[in-house]
Amino acid sequence: MKKLYFDHVATNPLRAEVLEAMMPYFTEEFGNPLSVYEYGMRAKNAIEDARAKVGGLVNAKPAEIIFTANGAEANNFALRGIALARQQEGKHIMVSRMEHHSILNSARFLEKSGFAVTYLPVDKQGFVDPDVVRKSITRETTLISVIHASSEVGTIEPLKEIVAVAKEKNITVHTDAVATAGNIPVDVRDLGVDLLSMAAHQFYGPKGAGALFVKQGTRIVPLIYGGIQESGRRAGTENVPAIVGMGKAAEITQAELAGRMSYLKPQRDRIINALAGVDNVYLTGDREKRLPGHVSFCVEFIEGEAMLLLLAAKGIFAASGSACSSKALKASPVLLSMGIPSGLAQGSIVFTLGTGNAVEDVDHLIREFPAVIKRLREISPYAQGWGDREGGGEACTVKE
Repeated sequence: MKKLYFDHVATNPLRAEVLEAMMPYFTEEFGNPLSVYEYGMRAKNAIEDARAKVGGLVNAKPAEIIFTANGAEANNFALRGIALARQQEGKHIMVSRMEHHSILNSARFLEKSGFAVTYLPVDKQGFVDPDVVRKSITRETTLISVIHASSEVGTIEPLKEIVAVAKEKNITVHTDAVATAGNIPVDVRDLGVDLLSMAAHQFYGPKGAGALFVKQGTRIVPLIYGGIQESGRRAGTENVPAIVGMGKAAEITQAELAGRMSYLKPQRDRIINALAGVDNVYLTGDREKRLPGHVSFCVEFIEGEAMLLLLAAKGIFAASGSACSSKALKASPVLLSMGIPSGLAQGSIVFTLGTGNAVEDVDHLIREFPAVIKRLREISPYAQGWGDREGGGEACTVKE
């Protein structure tokens, strides 16, 4: 049975060229970048070369890139580092309800530490309204963090407009771009953000490598103390192979991004159009302003977990909710924040495509998924009118 992977938002396979670039730094190029002799200098030069390549992916200066272990660390670093650095100016921050757990849990930590936090609402498509941001600003506001695009529903936020509102009041802006950097064009100068998080494995690089863009001149308190690595902003011996891999993946992605997007968008739209004709299946997120390879639905009367199991039995691998919360058998906070009732939200399914998905793979998914829905509804007590299941399809995007 052929295995079809439609969960690229969770992670991606490592490109062969990336692995090839990494390999020497596991063996003969094993030096510590802080060492002053040739082994250390070669490792240090490799890190700086990667820093320039990662910076190039998002139009940042090399010195503005701080390497981290992953996107979650970058998010923690940004939120806590800026809040603490600016706490003498004010102790109010804002985050959207669409954020990854690494942002939401950092915000809750700051609340317990004496900060006030506003959780910005979103509309039915998952958009944060810049006017709501403006009305939520207080004299104490120092930081706003709004995700660039949700990995769960794919909606790309109006970040430039939000930044414009924030800059009227000299407020620092961070965005979690883990789902966008390497998947759509991301330009920190054009967006106007002060900080931006990314992760290598989202663009065919290695796990264990992430980065935080910090605009030159932005004050930030380190998250990890101990040494002088990353210009004193992130202590710890660098993971040289992973950093080299992230740099190589960024270099490849920069060259291939336009082609990847032009391939993925039509395949995404084929899935959306094909499933629009299935009863009680609702697209979540915006129809057009979404990630190029991202498709997400709520399917009424059945559970996301059941869909995943039947699809897996057919060799089709997808997700229900974000990768970090898919093991929790409860409604997605992201979907609930969009006004989708919890019963319907539990029927979440997410298909995310990558460059390895052939047109024939999409054809197979389009054929098999409606059959999975039909089978599960045949045994669903809710579909048979039993139980007290919430409705609420009207809370999702209108079907095309």
